[in-house]
Amino acid sequence: MRRPTISDLARASGVSVATVDRVLNARHRVREETARRVYDAAQQIGYHAVGLIRQRVFEDLPQYKLAFLLQKPTQSFYQSFVREIETAARAVTTARIQTQIDFPSAATPAAIVEKIRTLAARNQAVALVGPDYPAVTTAVEELKERGIPVFSLLSDLATGVRDAYVGVNNRKVGRTAAWTIARTARKPGKVACFVGSHRFHGHELREIGFRSYFRENAPEFDVLDTLINLETAEITHEATLTLLQKHPDLVGLYVCGGGMEGAISAFREENVDGRIVLVVNELTPESKAGLADEIVTMVVATPLPALCKELLSLMVGAIEHGEAAVPGQSFLPFDIYISENI
Repeated sequence: MRRPTISDLARASGVSVATVDRVLNARHRVREETARRVYDAAQQIGYHAVGLIRQRVFEDLPQYKLAFLLQKPTQSFYQSFVREIETAARAVTTARIQTQIDFPSAATPAAIVEKIRTLAARNQAVALVGPDYPAVTTAVEELKERGIPVFSLLSDLATGVRDAYVGVNNRKVGRTAAWTIARTARKPGKVACFVGSHRFHGHELREIGFRSYFRENAPEFDVLDTLINLETAEITHEATLTLLQKHPDLVGLYVCGGGMEGAISAFREENVDGRIVLVVNELTPESKAGLADEIVTMVVATPLPALCKELLSLMVGAIEHGEAAVPGQSFLPFDIYISENI
């Protein structure tokens, strides 16, 4: 494909070439509405100078530096998360957003705290996915005392220290997984649940919701002791194979965090063929393939575009208006995928 020209951009934005030139080179003042139209068209057609146009359009707006600390950089879900943060930042029209996205070098409290402090030194607000360790809480408290807003993502931190939690209602996610197994299993039997770590509040709440649903609404099912998979595919694969061998009457499995690729591969290996209901979290290439092959019964997914849009708005609001302008929790409705709607 040929590279779009200034004439293509003028045509796509419905203005003259001279107007586009004024936006690009700041020769004369152009109405804000017109400049934004040129910017939107440049994004749409992939115009090579879209970055320069953005700078011209937003040069009079305040500039904010926002940091994001995520987990597991090699996982498809977090790679999608990075893309959606960057997309949401580009879409903000009330400020110029500069993002810094990073990952801890290890899953230890020390490594996470080190990254939190490094990011806080260069940014005006921080959002993180992290476990609830005392050392992490102390680091967040330090930021709060310095007036740096901190947001917890996907899994909540201690509610007294962070500014807000942004994510899905994890207890409802767990109950939804249990409802699916109870309603679609061929007969009552044993069900199991993997969590990455009980240090993640989100995983713990999903487990609580999962167990409470069976206790209240489907007591004929036997919920086994919860297994820890550290959100790795390798551990999940081996643990799933052991589970299948040890409990031939298993009828349902819920992987409430990362590592679900291991459960999917184990089900393929053992040719489970729909005998066991498998519910996992997040729509990735692996879980989508599992749905298509009817190995996975249902995927519960975080709506990343909506989450990132809401998060950016809250972070900018916290910087501009302070903690009082930020709700303590911001729940988003989760998405549900089955083989028929992927």
